[in-house]
Amino acid sequence: MQDSYKHKGMRKLLIKELREKGIANEKVLDAFMAVPRHFFLDLAFLEQAYSNKAFQIGSGQTISHPFTVAFQTSLLELKKNDKVLEIGTGSGFQTSILCELGAKVFSIERHRDLNLKAKKIIQELKYTPKLSFGDGFAGWPAFEPFDSVLVTCGAPYVPEELQKQLKVGGKLVIPLGEGSVQRMKRYIKISETEFEEEDYGDFSFVPMLEDRVK
Repeated sequence: MQDSYKHKGMRKLLIKELREKGIANEKVLDAFMAVPRHFFLDLAFLEQAYSNKAFQIGSGQTISHPFTVAFQTSLLELKKNDKVLEIGTGSGFQTSILCELGAKVFSIERHRDLNLKAKKIIQELKYTPKLSFGDGFAGWPAFEPFDSVLVTCGAPYVPEELQKQLKVGGKLVIPLGEGSVQRMKRYIKISETEFEEEDYGDFSFVPMLEDRVK
C-alpha cells in the first residue's frame, strides 16, 4: 500500500471540505489526515477515495461518507485512552480513526470476511484495537464499562446491552430507525437507569442486524 503526495493532497482537500461542512474538531481532522482512506477501498475507487461519498465494501456493507465518520467521531468528544466500543468494524476506517485519536478500541463485526479484511489493513497501519467477529447487539461485556459506544449502522432500537455496558457519564452515539434514513442520536448516561437524549438530524446507514454471518 502506497501513500503518495497525491493522496496526501487529496486528503487536504477532503479536510477542507469537512471543515466547510461544519466539522470543527481539529483532532478529528488531524486523524483524517493521518489515516489513508484509500487503503480501505478497492483499487477501482482509488481516484474517488477522498470524495465525500460512501462506497460498497462487500457483504452488502459500505464505508461511510467521510463527513458521517467525522461527525459521529466528533460527538464522542474523546479523550486519550478512552475505552470505545464500536459496533460495525466494516472496512476498519472508522476503527483506525478512533485509534489515531488515542482511544482504546474494541470493535465488533458480524461479517467474518470483513472482520478478517479489516484486521489485515489495521495491522499494516500499526494500530492495535481488539477486534471481534460477533453480534453487535450483545456488545462486549468482558471489557465493560466503556467510556463511549459508537454504532456505525442503522439500529431499529437502542440495544439494552449497549446501554448497560456504558459507564455513567459515557456517550452512546447511534443512528436510530428502520428504513433508508435514521436519526443520529447521542445518549449521555447520567445514572445507571437514566439517559439524556440528543438529536442530530437525518443520516443514512446500512441496517444493524442481529447474529453473526459466517
